[in-house]
Amino acid sequence: MGVSKIYYPNIKDIRKAADVLKNISSVTPLLKNINYSTKYDATILLKREDLQQVRSYKIRGAFNKISSLSVTENKKGIICASAGNHAQGVAYACRKLGIKGAIYMPLTTPNQKVEQVKMFGGDVVEIILIGDTFDDANSAAKKACDKKGKIFVHPFDDEKVIEGQATIGLEILEQSNEPIDYVIVPVGGGGLAAGLSAVFKKLSPKTKIIGVEPEGAPSLKTSIEQNKVVTLATIDKFVDGAAVKKVGEKNFQICKDNLDRILTVPEGKICETILELYNKDAIVVEPAGALTTAALDLLKSEIKDKTVVCIVSGSNNDITRTPEIKERALLYANLKHYFIIRFPQRAGALKEFVAEILGPNDDITHFQYTKKANRITDVAVVGVELKNTDDFEPLVSRLKEHDFFGEYLNNKPDLFQFLV
Repeated sequence: MGVSKIYYPNIKDIRKAADVLKNISSVTPLLKNINYSTKYDATILLKREDLQQVRSYKIRGAFNKISSLSVTENKKGIICASAGNHAQGVAYACRKLGIKGAIYMPLTTPNQKVEQVKMFGGDVVEIILIGDTFDDANSAAKKACDKKGKIFVHPFDDEKVIEGQATIGLEILEQSNEPIDYVIVPVGGGGLAAGLSAVFKKLSPKTKIIGVEPEGAPSLKTSIEQNKVVTLATIDKFVDGAAVKKVGEKNFQICKDNLDRILTVPEGKICETILELYNKDAIVVEPAGALTTAALDLLKSEIKDKTVVCIVSGSNNDITRTPEIKERALLYANLKHYFIIRFPQRAGALKEFVAEILGPNDDITHFQYTKKANRITDVAVVGVELKNTDDFEPLVSRLKEHDFFGEYLNNKPDLFQFLV
């Protein structure tokens, strides 16, 4: 029994993909970011894939793949699964090429992404919302594809998709006026990381390629550590554009060979970065789009005086997620704290809590009170936002001193999820 040959993208095919994508995907700008460059004493360049017409790089791989199909395959129609961005690229390609498509998306997909798919696909695309994760939708899409005899367009584990995403690497090298020391690339299924790293290993081998995953979905990091493709049992779905349980089979070996390192970034840090990019630079990014800039803190000791490219992969963020993003950012920064507070059953207890226990800059942001009969104390779940992390320990001390302290919830995830 022969051993199957490992796929590796070559520059000739990637250049061919670049020709296919002319007048389809934008040559997005490579812009120096003053704030990050100053903060890290380096030249930080942002590759602004969030400025694509479909607001992410996914148009590159999707169009390159679909345009490569034969006339017979086109007539069959296509099916894909996506957490949102690949779906928009597929929808755009289907409408542009006049091909019928069915797109399977998780029920948890932000509404903004669903509406964008409808807008780009028009009447040639059908949307099916199913499952809680990309992997659920992907499984359903493959079953439907086998049953109906249609062509499956994978979001990352496909040669033509990888070659399409790789065109970002060609653009970066053409746009940069100086040697690039680091490229930081977001990793979900690994299609972008595989394609881009292949370009740099061939054309700029001294450049270090750093992959970044969400801490709650480290599928590539886990797979590389175990030297095989691993399916994670559970993931945090928050970074919907990069939260997958299993990386692409084709991408795994390429990334294992080419990436100099895999970093993971906490979801709270990603949220902090989303707000930072918006407030300081007026750049709107989705969680996956903030992965690479969020990772800069982990590299600050080594990137001083270096030229670093961060791929800003997408901007399909739903404004209704803003409260959750702010909440996660505050929790990560240790500025938001939740407690079970035990109020004595006597007049003036709440007034005492506000006047004597809360600090002058502390703000109550959550208050859920339960009064029980025949109890010495009543219970409330209280959320407090601080102005400074140094205010936390004095707050806890005052709570205990006045016998109001019940439980601290931030470090009890099961209780936190149940009560908050």
